[in-house]
Amino acid sequence: MIRFLRKKSRENEAAIWRRVAEMLSKPKRRRIAVNISRISRYTKEDDQIIVPGKVLGSGVINHPVKVAAFTFSDQARTKITRAKGECLTIPELVEMNPKGSNVKIIG
Repeated sequence: MIRFLRKKSRENEAAIWRRVAEMLSKPKRRRIAVNISRISRYTKEDDQIIVPGKVLGSGVINHPVKVAAFTFSDQARTKITRAKGECLTIPELVEMNPKGSNVKIIG
């Protein structure tokens, strides 16, 4: 995935994908873990965000957002879809938005 993100960063001249690749290249124990409450706090309706780590299910979200992450906990995936949001893989978000415009990194 890191190679994929670096390649897309060069092809589309999008620095955001290079930054996400750098964050994912850290050891597993140093990767980011983000709770639903943080996503809810820093986003508004229909935002696109990327989490270069794991999304955890602590908290409440009440507006739809598109969340791309390395992994999701089952509870987080349920809460996001219940709020009419979408859970995506990182490559799916890159294909939907190759330039990375209006994508926030939360971590």
